[in-house]
Amino acid sequence: MTPLFQPLPYNRRRFVQGLVAGGALAATPRWLHAALNDMTELGSAPVLSGREINLVIAETRVNFTGVSRMATTINGSIPAPTLRLREGDEVTIRVSNNLPVSTSIHWHGILLPYQMDGVPGISFRGIAPGETFIYRFTLRQSGTYWYHSHSGFQEMTGMYGALIIEPREGERHQADQDFVVELSDWTDEEPMHAFSKLKVQSDVYNFSQPTFFDFTADVSKMGLQAALEKRQMWNRMRMNPTDLADLSAATFTYLMNGTTPAGNWTGRFKHGDRVRLRFINAASNSFYDVRIPGLRLTVIQADGQDVEPVTVDEFRFGPGETYDVMVDPSNDAYTIFAQSMDRSGYARGTLALQQGLVAPMPEPDPVEWLTMADMMGAMNHGADKDGMDHGSMNQDSMSMGAPETRTMPHSKMSMDHSMHGMQKDSKNPLAKASSTVRHARTEYGASVDQRVNTPSTKIDDPGIGLRNLSQRGLRPEGHRVLTLADLKSIDGVLDDRRPPARELELHLTGNMERYSWSFDGLEFGKSTPVSLRQNERVRIILQNDTMMTHPMHLHGMWSELETDQGELRVRRHTIPVQPAQRISYLTTPHDLGRWAWHCHLLFHMDAGMFREVVVS
Repeated sequence: MTPLFQPLPYNRRRFVQGLVAGGALAATPRWLHAALNDMTELGSAPVLSGREINLVIAETRVNFTGVSRMATTINGSIPAPTLRLREGDEVTIRVSNNLPVSTSIHWHGILLPYQMDGVPGISFRGIAPGETFIYRFTLRQSGTYWYHSHSGFQEMTGMYGALIIEPREGERHQADQDFVVELSDWTDEEPMHAFSKLKVQSDVYNFSQPTFFDFTADVSKMGLQAALEKRQMWNRMRMNPTDLADLSAATFTYLMNGTTPAGNWTGRFKHGDRVRLRFINAASNSFYDVRIPGLRLTVIQADGQDVEPVTVDEFRFGPGETYDVMVDPSNDAYTIFAQSMDRSGYARGTLALQQGLVAPMPEPDPVEWLTMADMMGAMNHGADKDGMDHGSMNQDSMSMGAPETRTMPHSKMSMDHSMHGMQKDSKNPLAKASSTVRHARTEYGASVDQRVNTPSTKIDDPGIGLRNLSQRGLRPEGHRVLTLADLKSIDGVLDDRRPPARELELHLTGNMERYSWSFDGLEFGKSTPVSLRQNERVRIILQNDTMMTHPMHLHGMWSELETDQGELRVRRHTIPVQPAQRISYLTTPHDLGRWAWHCHLLFHMDAGMFREVVVS
């Protein structure tokens, strides 16, 4: 039983803000420390380019929070050097391992021979201590990507960097300034220690759990009986309505380009400049909600692929995803604000005319509770693009009524919502969801603690915490949040317009008490590889039966997202799947070999949400 009140075992302000000069600087002389503080872009990674590149992986002492710790770095920096390469070139990248353990580099989102993909145990054996491995491949694409370790928790300890591939024919969108904005998360804990703590108590880092004061507020709003029923519902389901992230600012310091919020990474521009920001979520376990108050963001690329420009005020993205945006600053300074999805902390930087200028910084939003709309999916069929539910049930009544609809066989509500918009619509590629209630434990075993029977098939929901922001007084009127439905590849989705020859459906499953994550209730090691045939057109359906959003990354091929009506929209290499959501995408595997398919939340992948894909 989780206690109502838990003491904070850390100085929250120190961990949220970090040190002004925190980073891989602990071993540098004091005079160099001062010089680095005067750099135009404090924390920006060095840039390497050309057809031959040398990278050295080693341990480096760092200090982000006032505590010296050992990190895993590439060429001594966090982030690793930004690689600026050119489409069409064959590149040779020599990676030397100076660590006492094996390592690897995975080129995230890059199409290449599987032997170069960098996943130990799948595509190669890894890079042993003292060894140099030569990656050699031809760049068949352009855009904003990134690279990171695929060994243990090395990515979490600093081993990640940006990979920019310049189009051979020149950029479609011209910019006066071009900045990489890499978001990540740092913990002073040993990652394995943090992981072990979650295995013992999955909500150990959640300091936003319901309290007695929340209960009294519910009593005032709903009445005693309704408030008690609401709490009993969550207790029966053994779930926490604020369980949005496994790790929080209780252990994380959130970084922008390797710089703490107090360090305030700054990108400089001149009045009249058009600025391109290449946002990369290189975090190990954190979703970010990104905005620049006072500036609208025109999204021009998603996962390295050009999309029809769409102007928004805010976007959410998870580990592995990238978004390129264009902005036209007119003020002297703007705050780049990226708050974690659980609202426990934020990364922060500045766009300014000169170093040292700052702009007002918004307060983090309040934590929003999950409701039955998030748990059951199809209950929000009446939701508009901003997430406003026009149905007859409000969120509180959904929360209270849920236990019966989830556990009673053949309940009318479960039947009606399963049918609505699915089996009745022959154009819907997702119309095969069951119309009967099934029990997770009997269907998937002990590794699964819930099953969604009324999934949402829509992709126009911005997600928990981003719905109804204007109506709730958290944003100005007209504030627009990006959704997957807003994205459309500018050149269509590849050149393969064949209908799928077959469909493959998998459920994203988990058990929070055991801290176990899986596909179809089978953790990696208990599962068999997914078999695909070369050049076969396949529809993949993913249904999220958990209460967390999973950024799903399929190596070696594009994932071409489609609407619930079968309209192809956008090429992605990483697709976020929200709780109780059922989505589909098409893929055509062109490259033979063994590939990885996993959730890009590092702890979820390590806890079992990982499958091997064999293309033959």
